[in-house]
Formats: sequence, structure tokens, C-alpha cells
Amino acid sequence: MSPASTLASLYGHSLALLTDLYQLTMAAAAWRLGRHEHEGVFHLTFRSNPFEGGYAVACGLGMLVEHLEGLRFEAEDLAYLGTLTGTGDRPLFEPGFLEFLAGFRPEVDLDAVPEGTVVFPHEPLLRVRGPLIAGQILETAILNIVNFQTLLATKAARICEAAGGAPVLEFGLRRAQGIDGSLTASRAAYIGGCTHTSNVLAGKLFGIPVAGTHAHSWVMSFDGEMEAFEAWAEAMPHNCTLLVDTYDTLEGVRQAAYVGRRLAARGERLGGPAPLPPLARPPGWPR
Repeated sequence: MSPASTLASLYGHSLALLTDLYQLTMAAAAWRLGRHEHEGVFHLTFRSNPFEGGYAVACGLGMLVEHLEGLRFEAEDLAYLGTLTGTGDRPLFEPGFLEFLAGFRPEVDLDAVPEGTVVFPHEPLLRVRGPLIAGQILETAILNIVNFQTLLATKAARICEAAGGAPVLEFGLRRAQGIDGSLTASRAAYIGGCTHTSNVLAGKLFGIPVAGTHAHSWVMSFDGEMEAFEAWAEAMPHNCTLLVDTYDTLEGVRQAAYVGRRLAARGERLGGPAPLPPLARPPGWPR
């Protein structure tokens, strides 16, 4: 599901600064006081089920492991941290702490439920055990990666359950929260049970089957809906799933069904979960 180079291919640079400032100031304080090697144990839980439901679906572990394995404070990260100041314009971080970060590696034990596991409130999704300073540096990124993907996987699972076994396709790219939000949402939806995504980049990176048809703009570029459907069936008979809700949804369904019958007569098939039954031509519709 997650090639080892996914994050690197997306960002091409360090994500060590994907954390809250207070995590780094706590780490600096622990280092200053000689407490950074003290053992700490962090658990990720949630308080209540999302969407007023009865469960959640754990997700995000694959990307999290990749983040942990590749976490390095690069020279440009340390140079930036060196510019930060506290009161009196004094440097926020000592040079010795920045040197420590240069060699920092998150050597922790990570225990987690597999992605796709049904989980419940107050049940740990994962546990991080290791030096206290490592847990503090990692905490924000862990929450950011796991919380969002778990929410999306849960939503997808609920929709798939409601669909009663019919295939559910994920088409959320244009509505997602930015580029990374769209990619992680596509991945989480697939883990939650969706069979395909419209997101071509997610298909490439994660191996998710891609699917799609046309948009409202295709229908609106023709004088009528039937003309648009017929044109699409002529141009793309091997990928003919018709969008029926541009104007009147029920009328769109009737017109799409008629186009599907004409496709069947040519040895093609309208996209959908089941073959269409025979359909008489409605009065006034083109032959």
C-alpha cells in the first residue's frame, strides 16, 4: 500500500519540522536538564467514535512508519531553528541542542493495531516507547498522520456498509484539504473499503485502482443531456458511466438507461454494477 519512497517523492526534503514548536522546546529543556534519555511511553487513543457511530477504523500506520524511518534534521532545518528567538531576542535553542538534533534518530519501539482494524474509544491505536525526547518530537506528527486517516477510513467504511456490498468509488480529490489531504484521503478510503479512486496520483503512489467518467461540464457543453450522453458513449464506449444529476436526476437516469440499451446493442456495456434490462424507446427520444 505504501511504497518506501512515498513521502520523499512527494516532498523531496526533510519532514522533521512537522511538529509543534512546544514539542521542540520541551525536548530542548529535557536535553538541557539531562532528562532526554528518560524512558517515556506515549499512547494514541480517542475519546468518542466519529459521526456518532459505533466504531472507528484505524489507518495511517504505513505513512507513519515511513516518517519515522526517514526522520532526520537536515542542515536547513537546524539553520532555521537557529534563527528562532525567545525573550530579549536570545536564541531559543542552544548550539549544543542543535548539534544533538543533527544526530537524532527516533529509536523507539512502536506497537500498533494493523491498518483497517476496527477500534473503539480509549483503546490504544498505537504505543510509542523510548527516550522521552523522541516521544515529544514525534507526538504531533503521529497525531497528524493517524487521526486524519482514521477519520477518513471510518467514513469510508460506514458508506461501504450502507452500500450493502455494492462497489463504492472515492471521488474526493477536488474537495480535499490540499494535495497531501487528497492523497491520504484516497489511501484511507481504500483501506476503509472503497474499491477505486479518481485520484490518479494516489493510484500511482499506492496502487489503488483508478476510475472515472465525465463531469457536469461535459453535459453542459452540449445542447441537451441526451446529446451529451450519446456523444460520450460514441467517444468512450469502454468507459461509459454517465453522470445523471446535471439537471433532473430521474430524467437523467431514464436517458442514461436508454443510452445503455443502445450500447448493449453494439456489444458494449454501460458502466455500473449490473447489466441493464431491455428498455423501450421513450416517445420523442432519438433512435
